[in-house]
Amino acid sequence: MASASRVRLGTLVPLTKDNAGSSNGSVSNIPIFQGSNVVGRDHLVVVDKRISRKHLSLHASTDGSIEVVVEGPNPIMVRSNGQRRKVCATGKAKIAHGDVLELIPGDYFVKYVDMGDEHKISVPMHLSDLKKGKRHSEEDSAAVKRNRQIMEDEALARTLQESFAEDNTAVSGMTSGQKISSHDSAGSSGRNNERKHSIGPLKDMLPLTFRLMRVQGLPSWTNTSSVSIQDVIQGEVLLAVLSNYMVDIDWLLTACPSLKKVPHVLVLHGQDGASLELMKKLKPANWILHKPPLPISFGTHHSKAMLLVYPQGIRIVVHTANLIHVDWNYKSQGLWMQDFPWKDTNDMNNKVPFENDLVDYLSALKWPEFSVNLPEVGDVNINAAFFRKFDYRNSMVRLIGSVPGYHVGPNIRKWGHMKLRNVLDEITFNKQFCKSPLIYQFSSLGSLDEKWMSEFACSLSAGKSDDGSQLGIGKPLIVWPTVEDVRCSIEGYAAGSCIPSPQKNVEKDFLKKYWSRWKADHVGRCRAMPHIKTFTRYSGQNIAWFLLTSSNLSKAAWGALQKNNTQLMIRSYELGVLFLPQTLQSIPQFSCTEKSRSSRDGVAIGRTIKTKLVTLCWKGDEEDPSIVKLPVPYQLPPQPYGTQDVPWSWDRRYTKKDVYGSVWPRHG
Repeated sequence: MASASRVRLGTLVPLTKDNAGSSNGSVSNIPIFQGSNVVGRDHLVVVDKRISRKHLSLHASTDGSIEVVVEGPNPIMVRSNGQRRKVCATGKAKIAHGDVLELIPGDYFVKYVDMGDEHKISVPMHLSDLKKGKRHSEEDSAAVKRNRQIMEDEALARTLQESFAEDNTAVSGMTSGQKISSHDSAGSSGRNNERKHSIGPLKDMLPLTFRLMRVQGLPSWTNTSSVSIQDVIQGEVLLAVLSNYMVDIDWLLTACPSLKKVPHVLVLHGQDGASLELMKKLKPANWILHKPPLPISFGTHHSKAMLLVYPQGIRIVVHTANLIHVDWNYKSQGLWMQDFPWKDTNDMNNKVPFENDLVDYLSALKWPEFSVNLPEVGDVNINAAFFRKFDYRNSMVRLIGSVPGYHVGPNIRKWGHMKLRNVLDEITFNKQFCKSPLIYQFSSLGSLDEKWMSEFACSLSAGKSDDGSQLGIGKPLIVWPTVEDVRCSIEGYAAGSCIPSPQKNVEKDFLKKYWSRWKADHVGRCRAMPHIKTFTRYSGQNIAWFLLTSSNLSKAAWGALQKNNTQLMIRSYELGVLFLPQTLQSIPQFSCTEKSRSSRDGVAIGRTIKTKLVTLCWKGDEEDPSIVKLPVPYQLPPQPYGTQDVPWSWDRRYTKKDVYGSVWPRHG
């Protein structure tokens, strides 16, 4: 639509998908002019064919009234005065200042803002004026973000100096507004090359399934469908259980101030010594800290998850980031979350596998039970059994957990890689996955041997073909950054401190046949080093199953069979989510953060379909409702290491300077 010499009456402001109160800076505002306006697919960064090129027409009158007509075949939702109304094809609706439109129910939020709220201009707006105003707005916004980032970085350095010592203090001390900016200038050609080879912006079919986390210092298109911690922890949270290895409370409360309003917070962590004492000093009075018991030596609590209880239900989140600044801002990370309603009284005895997975895992954590009073629920004891009060029938994943100890009898197939084997054994896959490859992608490598690698591959190769035969052992490939990947990353060598594998583990001869490159052009994350952990089986761009987890590749995390396979020894608490086509067949979207007529009623949108998992690079019928695109963050098939490629290990010396002019290690 031409913008010159027309009177602008207002703006449609794109909002982040999961938070209709937060502006989405990756999509430009849509000006609304007096008379006829058209809104459609071309206005969005995400190319989604459910949005027509002429999706809506808007007629704006000088009196401020706006009439919306749905021109496309798909309905929209209009939020006005606390009500949410569906408008189907050819339908009409009136909107006013502050109303929100969902261009597809549950997707693509835009908020109408009239000019009275935008420093109203009474003369016609020309295109040059619009561009100039937008530029000044972006500059002001960048300055605010830069100053806030500096404050957060300083807080991080202060909080983590005892636990990170020299390595991470160097990372934490960065004033990102300055260093990332200078690096952007030096490395712009690399980013342009990433975009040139990209397949386009991120978009997956299920908004609350698997997402990558936002990364600072990358082009905006790379974060189109990514999430931040503010997208996850939002709304009226009554109770929060935060599970992680490392927790920087100072940063967490700055990054997510809504946590200060949560009346009950339980933090499950893996810290001790000075780091734990600092947590105790910084925590709010209503927070409870608990380190789960470690019945076996050299264990740790490593699981990364959140349980957020709302008046409408519960949000469960499994992710890969420590609760620290560098993990949520500079690393390639992944996150799954889904909302579940409270069970009806008549359904209390109905249990599904996801529920049993969850409660079994929570029971092992043995946190000190405490009582809370929840609106419309009353006094309840917060223990593992409490989490049976929610309806998990529409769960899109299975949970794969690890619990430290020596597991025997039926418990052998309850945890670690044997749990994954047990679940996969029950699944029938397309015959294209017979003997297809396996991918191991992680951020820390344990001390391994070929015997255990075979044991692990047997578990990940479990499952049957649709003709009843076993799928067969797949060839494993390890996706791991090279020294050059780390040196040229957005953090330089400092990124290597979060890929903490020693040379003695990395440079074993038998591992050479597994090494594959960290290539992430299609999601723009070649230079954002991976802290994400994923395991998958694939054929071409088709995915048999996909696991997002806190587990690195180690016996401690996955367990090792002993005593003629009658005992499984695990040293760490870990948690992951397994995506299977079978679990994704039912896709209603229930939201804990939507307003509804009853505090126990959420909003459910969707339909039941049979699904097929593919990567973002899959090419086929884009409108096929059975296709679920997962943002697998690396290239498939992976590119094997070249003759000059050296796998990163953090205790070697590297004298070739990184993008900041530093060598590794920084001192000594």
